[in-house]
Amino acid sequence: MTTYWCERAVLPSGIEDSVLVTVADGRITALETDASPGSAVRLNGIVLPGLANCHSHAFHRALRGRTQTGRGTFWTWREQMYAVASKLTPDTYYRLARAVYGEMLLTGITAVGEFHYLHHAPGGRRYDDPNAMGEALIAAARDAGLRIALLDTCYVAGGIDQPLNEVQQRFSDGDVVGWASRVNRLKGADDVVIGAAAHSVRGVPADQLGAVASLLPEAPLHVHLSEQVAENEACLAAYGRTPTQVLDEAGFLSARTSAVHATHLTPVDIDRLGSSATYSCFCPTTERDLADGIGPSVALRAAGSAVTLGSDSHAVVDLFEEMRAVELDERLASQERGHWSAAELLAAAGLDGHRSLGFRDAGVIEVGARADLVAVRTDSVRTAGTGASMETVVFAASGADVTDVVADGVHRVADGNHSKLDVGAELAAAIAEVT
Repeated sequence: MTTYWCERAVLPSGIEDSVLVTVADGRITALETDASPGSAVRLNGIVLPGLANCHSHAFHRALRGRTQTGRGTFWTWREQMYAVASKLTPDTYYRLARAVYGEMLLTGITAVGEFHYLHHAPGGRRYDDPNAMGEALIAAARDAGLRIALLDTCYVAGGIDQPLNEVQQRFSDGDVVGWASRVNRLKGADDVVIGAAAHSVRGVPADQLGAVASLLPEAPLHVHLSEQVAENEACLAAYGRTPTQVLDEAGFLSARTSAVHATHLTPVDIDRLGSSATYSCFCPTTERDLADGIGPSVALRAAGSAVTLGSDSHAVVDLFEEMRAVELDERLASQERGHWSAAELLAAAGLDGHRSLGFRDAGVIEVGARADLVAVRTDSVRTAGTGASMETVVFAASGADVTDVVADGVHRVADGNHSKLDVGAELAAAIAEVT
């Protein structure tokens, strides 16, 4: 049993002072407010539940700082991404992902949804273990100290009615039957959820989407949706329907589904996502980095689609920035303020995010929940004098203000340092191997 004393903590009832959290076997077993610290481990500042990064492509982290020259488009950026993908092996991917997940943990992320489509060797050759790349990601997450939802992704076409290119051969199992056979070999655990994904309506033909949705009927189900106008145009030309309508008709939309990006939607699309209780996973730092556009977060929420958050390409790994971007981008689009409260954005980054990844017992500080605690400084140059509130955390703090992280009851980050990894050095070495 371990006890943590929180100077201030965000509980379901709101922010409470002097909260003593008792932990056993990775779970919160008791909470006491207005408590003295005694011999407990002190967590100063404001303590949040752990954050969930609901959309990650770990290998994209190697692109940071390398794709910012020139103008270009999403599609020219994709060619640079493919160049990195072509160089990865299970060993180099493990080292890169471990460092990336270490970076996430340092910023308060205790669970990650890894949208995993880099399955095979160059040219599509199979490793002796056909899940070697996925197992490397699971091992990397465990060694870094966070939970993972491995969203194994079906990717069998290079575009609607288009063949795979040379690099995309690594992504493909040939068809949905081959994909399902490989995915069925993966095993979950307390810290690992095995979920399913379709890359997009570009990457999976419409007549195979239903089979992707039905493979793991109780698991999380994710898909890239309407990230680019060109995707919508191609889908309308091929099927006479929007990507959202194609997914809906295939039985893909449901309360366990996350539509990633959900940027360019029609009113009918918004209604279908909301009425099915599909999550909408926004990745604002990536969406602005790639000039994707601003998604209709307020309209989706009103329709019944809960918003979650991801760092996607890892142009930035900072869910505080993702949180406030949902509100600030909406202000730019609408020329009005006050669409999302700090509490609503914290729920998107915490409770709702964990639920969308299959970790339904996380994202909240209460008895019985996983013991995930994130301490955020209230005396940094960003947060000093702001009043130590939820608004301070969402609209002023950054990942650099995280001092301590407890994940599943284990004190993984203390005084801003990872307990096991030199994350900066590991990032530099791992990225050098693949660029």
